[in-house]
Amino acid sequence: MSQLKEAILSTTAKGDKAFIPYIMAGDGGLEKLQPTILKLQELGVTAIEVGIPFTDPVADGPTIERAGERALANGTTLRKVIETLTSFSEQIKVPLVAMTYLNPILAYGIEKFAEDAKLAGIKGIIIPDMPLEERDIVYSALKANDIALVQLVSLTSTPERIERLTKASEGFIYAVTVNGITGARSSFASELEEHFKKIQEYTDTPVLAGFGISTPEHVKSFSDFSSGVIVGSKIVDSLVANDWATIKELVKASKVAAVK
Repeated sequence: MSQLKEAILSTTAKGDKAFIPYIMAGDGGLEKLQPTILKLQELGVTAIEVGIPFTDPVADGPTIERAGERALANGTTLRKVIETLTSFSEQIKVPLVAMTYLNPILAYGIEKFAEDAKLAGIKGIIIPDMPLEERDIVYSALKANDIALVQLVSLTSTPERIERLTKASEGFIYAVTVNGITGARSSFASELEEHFKKIQEYTDTPVLAGFGISTPEHVKSFSDFSSGVIVGSKIVDSLVANDWATIKELVKASKVAAVK
């Protein structure tokens, strides 16, 4: 079992739900990466998704797109992020999940990237522009370094596609909750619970909800039928505003056992 999956199952075994905040590495400078990660793990998050800025992102809404542009303007690269994370890896106590794209990995060198990512504390990776059919490009190198390859399942995926994605996904299954780009939303489709049940029919891997989740109420409502949530745009906005109170409330909403 991957360390990422183990961390999520350990959380849900206590009656809580997994909470994974998304941060954009290099937004505000790479020097912010260490204090941000250490503060988030202090708040009790399950894992942290570390976004790597890219010139041609997929599915990013305006908040994360702007954060990526700021990070790129600061000279942030995949290699620099890995180096920065490695510099304080001994302090990192929660699994890190890198969200990057295939081209930067190829430019880095697949085997070298996987080896360096392991040293940096990365336990999982999401590659949104790499279809399932191309996973063999990176899979063996990731497997050799105990890095879980997380798959995204969309609302429009057919049952056959869902089955293939869920069986291939490691660590957790990233269940996209909206059709379209990331970003805070006020409401979600009423059939989401049924969609999550359909996904869970194929696997015992934790299913986490992502895209659009931005309030404690959202976190609590998704807790009824998922193993946890990924929160991106709201976290990114809150970090820019240095609004840790909002982040704390979002994390607190996932602590189901403590609330009851």
